[in-house]
Amino acid sequence: MSDTSEKTNLLGLSPAKMEEFFLSIGEKKFRAQQMLKWIHQYGESDFEKMTNMGKALRAKLAEVSEIVLPEVVYEDFSKDGTRKWVMRMPGGSAVETVYIPEKDRGTLCVSSQIGCALDCSFCSTGKQGFNRDLTVAEIIGQLYVAAMSFHEPGERRERRITNVVMMGMGEPLLNFDNVVDAMNLMMDDNAYGLSKRRVTLSTSGVVPMIDKLGDVTDVSLAISLHAPNDELRNTLVPLNKKYPLSELISATNRYLGKLPDKRKATIEYTLIDGVNDEMAHAEELAELMKLVPCKINLIPFNPFPNSGYRRPSNNRVYRFRDYLISQGHVVTIRSTRGDDIDAACGQLVGKVEDRTRRSQRYIDAVQIDSEQGGRAS
Repeated sequence: MSDTSEKTNLLGLSPAKMEEFFLSIGEKKFRAQQMLKWIHQYGESDFEKMTNMGKALRAKLAEVSEIVLPEVVYEDFSKDGTRKWVMRMPGGSAVETVYIPEKDRGTLCVSSQIGCALDCSFCSTGKQGFNRDLTVAEIIGQLYVAAMSFHEPGERRERRITNVVMMGMGEPLLNFDNVVDAMNLMMDDNAYGLSKRRVTLSTSGVVPMIDKLGDVTDVSLAISLHAPNDELRNTLVPLNKKYPLSELISATNRYLGKLPDKRKATIEYTLIDGVNDEMAHAEELAELMKLVPCKINLIPFNPFPNSGYRRPSNNRVYRFRDYLISQGHVVTIRSTRGDDIDAACGQLVGKVEDRTRRSQRYIDAVQIDSEQGGRAS
């Protein structure tokens, strides 16, 4: 068997890098478009089946390149139609990807890192710590697996996935270059052909990278806010200590100002019982968001073991929503989807191996705090 350690994985090449690859092996640039279509539209990973490429070229490709797909180690289906895949990456760690079908669209939630370094207090993913960034191939591979699950390899895929959100495990802006290349593939007409309005990057607020993002792309932007003031957000989203709300709001407006249309940011706000769901919080949020062209997405907290937090009652959720609407804001409540397979927002730790043991340390801390009569923060 030949050594494949130096082979180029074509799965992760952006359109520009795919052209560079073919030029580097003495071929014309137009081959890049053919290869992109074979991989991303037909789901073909066998060079011998790429019939519009000559025999000599197919042999050359087999020598210098490969198409390496993520290894699916677990797949589950929710009663509401949500699907979850656990994909093992080189090194043994895994990430989760979730598909959420709705009446008029199908949304795929894609991970950008193995674990997460931000340690937001209400998110189960952050409790496992950070392992590493995903490569472009590992990011786009999640979309590949999901898209191709709806048809047989070699058949042109149907458009079952209409939207992608970089909202899974990890902070996308801390894996900037790989995420941008992957999103470019998602939007390329020779690959997945998604609209820039239907590819959304969700960030907890890495301010300098929001500005950098606006220089290279115009995908839709979502902000994981979760608190209307710095004191509370410092606890829920520790990154706020470095980039407080005033800086985050300004960066969001700068990004929106660079877009060629009048798109709004999506403000994600997880409602946690007794923590950030009081009417005083709603009043602060309504005032703060007057500064940003946005729609507000309220997310009732999805409990996970030892979180120390609870989901608010429906009455509290509706009261919070109704006040924001009364102040002129566009507000939606995210329906909890896939919680029976641990696929709902904040539950994307699932089968992922905890390599840093942060999760166990967190559980131990909660137990100690409980014994002392306190509550985990």
